Amino acid sequence: MIDRRRFLTLSAVATTGAFATTGAPHAQQVKFFRIGTGGTAGTYYPLAGVIANAISNPPGSRACDQGGSCGVPGLVATAVASNGSVANVNAVNGGSMESGFTQSDVAYWAYTGTGLYEGKPKVESLRLIANLYPESIHLVARKGSGLKSVADLKGKRVSLDEPGSGTLVDARMILAAFGLTEKDIKAEYLKPQQSADKLKDGALDAFVSVTGYPQGAISELAATSGIELVPVEGPGIDKMLAQYTFFARDEIPTDAYKGVAGAKTISVNAQWVTSAKQSDDLVYEVTKALWNDNTRKLLDAGHAKGKTIQLKTALAGAGIPVHPGAERFYKEKGVAK
Repeated sequence: MIDRRRFLTLSAVATTGAFATTGAPHAQQVKFFRIGTGGTAGTYYPLAGVIANAISNPPGSRACDQGGSCGVPGLVATAVASNGSVANVNAVNGGSMESGFTQSDVAYWAYTGTGLYEGKPKVESLRLIANLYPESIHLVARKGSGLKSVADLKGKRVSLDEPGSGTLVDARMILAAFGLTEKDIKAEYLKPQQSADKLKDGALDAFVSVTGYPQGAISELAATSGIELVPVEGPGIDKMLAQYTFFARDEIPTDAYKGVAGAKTISVNAQWVTSAKQSDDLVYEVTKALWNDNTRKLLDAGHAKGKTIQLKTALAGAGIPVHPGAERFYKEKGVAK
């Protein structure tokens, strides 16, 4: 569900400030740049909030210096809660969001009209702003559940995340790798926080979350009720890795969550995408602001996963074309040829 109250409040404050400080003519120059994220308990939402804050510089704010140590002049960026990757791609394509976070596999399928988007129109206007960080596939189980493998989920109460999320897509693929379907489990389709609450109450046995660690809802659950991470590995997963290049081997380390042993798993990349319809100049300025020194400090301090967002990996595993505005910046920095 979109956090409309937060978006409208931020927008109203920024616009009011523009009128009060610079006068009505300048207020008309405000540019809004929404970033579709996921549920508020996930990793997309807080990280997008850090980035939105860093790249924003509405009229009346301090001027940017020559080194570009503040945001984009006239820009009000906001992190907007959503149903996740698929919903964000569709919102960007439909024009209801200027940009959004998505899993690299979902972006690739959307652009090529394959996988999840088989038989649907290709989202040919989808463009990359930046590759962000690896998203580890978490299979979270109740402590003492006895679940040691994906195969053990048969007959269990498992949340696969909500429709419109990239997590649901990947969860189905992982089940299939072990010869299972949703009919073989007692499937539920809940946001991460709802899944964590039901697991804590004993109403769920496990849930799947594709997210950068440490994820807030899982961290809280580990600290209060105790959890186990079930490995996502085996011959079926090996075949998945060979077939789909956007998956990579990964491992959630011990104590990424308090008192929880690590587990081998797989990951996809989190990417920030936009539409080819967004102007080259705007996306150039947004990309430039993402990688300035001020944003670097905010990312390092704002979230544990922020440190892994690096310019050197901004184009890693792209899968879709880079927006011309972003590409111009990356060529200037020597990241793209």
